[in-house]
Amino acid sequence: MLPVEVPLSHLAPPILLLLQLLLPPTSAFFPNIWSLLAAPGSVTHQDLTEEAVLNVTLQLFLEQPPPGRPRLRLEDYRGRTLLADDIFAAYFGSLLPSRRFRAALGEVSRANAAQDFLPASRNNPDLHFDAERLVQGRTLLVGALREILVAARAFEHTLARQRLGAALHALQDFYSHSNWVELGERQPHPHLLWPRPELQSLAQAKRKTLAGDPTCSDCEELSCPGNLLDLTLLTSGYFGMHPPKPPGKCSHGGHFDQSSSQPPRGGINKDSTSPSFSPHHMLHLQAVQVALLASIEALSLLRSRLGDRGFSRLLDITPASSLSFVLDTTGSMGEEINAAKIQARHIVEQRRGSPMEPISYVLVPFHDPGFGPVFTTSDPDSFWQKLNEIHALGGGDEPEMCLSALELALQHTPPLSDIFVFTDASPKDAFLTNRVESLTRERRCRVTFLVTEDPSRVQGRLRRETLSPLRFEPYEAVALASGGEVIFTKDQYIRDVADIIGENMAGGLVTLPLEPPVLTPGETCTFVVDRLLRHVTVRMHGNISGFWIKSPAGVSQGPEEGTGPLGHTRRFGQFWTVTMTDPPQTGLWEIQVAAERPPRVRVQAQSALDFLFYFGIPVEDGPHPGLYPMTQPVAGLQTQLLVEVTGLVSGQSSGDGQPRFSHVVLRRAPEGAVGGRVPLEPVGPPERGLLAASLPPTLLSVSAPFSLELVGQDGGGQGLRRTAPQPFTVAPVLLELSGPPAFLAPGSKVPLSLHIASFSGPQDLDLRMSVNPSFSLTSNLSRARLGLNESAWGQMWLEVPDSAAPDSVVTVTVTALGASPVPPTHAFLRLLVLAQSLQDRPQTPAHSADRAPPPATPPWLPSSLVTRGRAGGGLVGRAWWGTVVGVLLLLGCSAW
Repeated sequence: MLPVEVPLSHLAPPILLLLQLLLPPTSAFFPNIWSLLAAPGSVTHQDLTEEAVLNVTLQLFLEQPPPGRPRLRLEDYRGRTLLADDIFAAYFGSLLPSRRFRAALGEVSRANAAQDFLPASRNNPDLHFDAERLVQGRTLLVGALREILVAARAFEHTLARQRLGAALHALQDFYSHSNWVELGERQPHPHLLWPRPELQSLAQAKRKTLAGDPTCSDCEELSCPGNLLDLTLLTSGYFGMHPPKPPGKCSHGGHFDQSSSQPPRGGINKDSTSPSFSPHHMLHLQAVQVALLASIEALSLLRSRLGDRGFSRLLDITPASSLSFVLDTTGSMGEEINAAKIQARHIVEQRRGSPMEPISYVLVPFHDPGFGPVFTTSDPDSFWQKLNEIHALGGGDEPEMCLSALELALQHTPPLSDIFVFTDASPKDAFLTNRVESLTRERRCRVTFLVTEDPSRVQGRLRRETLSPLRFEPYEAVALASGGEVIFTKDQYIRDVADIIGENMAGGLVTLPLEPPVLTPGETCTFVVDRLLRHVTVRMHGNISGFWIKSPAGVSQGPEEGTGPLGHTRRFGQFWTVTMTDPPQTGLWEIQVAAERPPRVRVQAQSALDFLFYFGIPVEDGPHPGLYPMTQPVAGLQTQLLVEVTGLVSGQSSGDGQPRFSHVVLRRAPEGAVGGRVPLEPVGPPERGLLAASLPPTLLSVSAPFSLELVGQDGGGQGLRRTAPQPFTVAPVLLELSGPPAFLAPGSKVPLSLHIASFSGPQDLDLRMSVNPSFSLTSNLSRARLGLNESAWGQMWLEVPDSAAPDSVVTVTVTALGASPVPPTHAFLRLLVLAQSLQDRPQTPAHSADRAPPPATPPWLPSSLVTRGRAGGGLVGRAWWGTVVGVLLLLGCSAW
């Protein structure tokens, strides 16, 4: 629970730092797509959030000198725009990747922006400090801060970042939607982040017997600089028709606010520099400065409660990832378990105290018929002790509960991590394959299976029937979806093959695209090496009889083990690795392999320069126009691809300038056929590394996986290519799952909203729901028959028992199954269980009965509701706004 009060002097250093660094907002904050098009010069929620996080991160770096590196100096950052890659490289060094930090920052900022789009939040005045709901808004804000602390301490950092984005949005809205700035205030409100004392000098709303305090006069113009009546009372504007604006009260204002046409007309919001959107646009920059100070104050408060290490984990301010093992513990697995122990011990000892020390450790054992429990810790010694207790015991028939254990590991492993599965058996729970595939994409985790499959070996494993040669296909499917691989080996090689665990966790590991992506025996494939790469490694797996690798200078190396003219070759059974001598020659390299069947070839290297990507729908109408982020595109729905290049460090570029990227290549996975070449357009200053492209309609007409290759040139004009190892999929339908804006309480029954829409043709869908842990979950929608541009809504009820563990997480999964071969669509929702205190309960307003629910989640549905004509296939507009407001199921999830 947050304390009653902490003096503001406790938070002074970060705020003073900001005052020293703050530039005029028009140059200090990077606008997003909406602000560039609709209101040039405006500062958005995402801008405010990123700038606040970078200020507090820099403060942390200034106070905690990096081990073995020079201390950062405040003087080096005065008068400069803060960039995530710059301050990260200054602290950790330019060779270590900032991808995790950039991804976490994106999660928070996009979760912030999504508050204006999600059906559960966009029309709720309590979450935006609208309609004079200032007391209620503060109650939810304080509750959200508590949820962030609890989730972060429980290692549920993705959930904590989502709640952080929502909390910062509400906090920032207070300074734009209220008249705090008009009252002459230039510092944050001293009591918004605390449950007490009571807020003072509030304008009173209308009551049954009282008229309330009039706050605004009528304003006929777009700009309303003098429409406030009382400059002593705190108020905020009403938006829309729910709740209705009482006589004499201020509106939010702007083109999309229906209440602003009712006397008193006009409004007081300071959201942008445009009078069409913001009647008090002239105070936008003042509101920005105070909102930024308040955001820094909130982040500093979280840092003081979590400590520097906990705060760094919350925002992934580290180049390191997690170490996550899923171990088969049946009697035949002795060598594999020992190999896992050796690798874990090596990683723990080698990286302890360094920036690459794993941020957390996850261990999930499995056998038949059991799996789990999951063990999670941030202490390497505790992890090693737990791992050392694992022994190979028992037998059983060949299939094991591998995918169930992997699903458990995915739910507890941080995003952008590697998970390593050790087994010698096929999965008994292959029915989970599709769901685990979706979960790997949602968590953005890469899964590598090390399989010591040997049909001749029977010790410790009973084989009661003839086993299908296709029994390992579920592993292949999960590996493809996650960007990982399945490596078959034997006991005698498992310890050497397990070395790839350390290599995959080396930091800054990027995948280089092959041309063609699938190598045909006897034919040549190529890859491009640029000057930003080091430790280039070619991995080959299969029944290989020979190979050669040729450098751009024409120097070749074959399968002879040991050190050759290009690098060092190792062989472990059917698994080969060739690691090039640093620095590798830049240019076009060639590979040719002789094998009975197409071998698996992968080229990886270490580089700080990489990229993240996500998708968005351009929303051109509605209360808040913008680009609405999604985790994956939906068939038939116009979609933008957004790319964030990471590792662009100012003053440390190669050649004569920064790398430039021109286009992306989209390939069908796994066969590698080109699905399109899409040009990229820069968004904002080039040092930001943000690029955008419109995906071709032909690609969005099918439900299929695609790989993404980023193509450009380095500063010297040489070729530069990166590929995202994890492909994205085009979902056949839009499936959204949303819950309450606050936490769950033991003993409560909570409504959840379900929405499904089709944009590509008729769909006949079965809907299946599950919840972990096994709480009661009921639904009024189990089947949906949709035509083109039709939507269906339903409601579920989640019963949280009195015995539910406080500070725990509940995961709800919904699966939409259509006709084969269309893959199922999954939606995941994580909710936090907290013991409720009296201070957490929002006050019920007198006009609460007048409030209407969000239009996309009607609570009165008897079974389901299908609406025609709500989903258009062209530009997003008013005609189908209601169908996409909740598309962001997993806020701000970027891909590898």
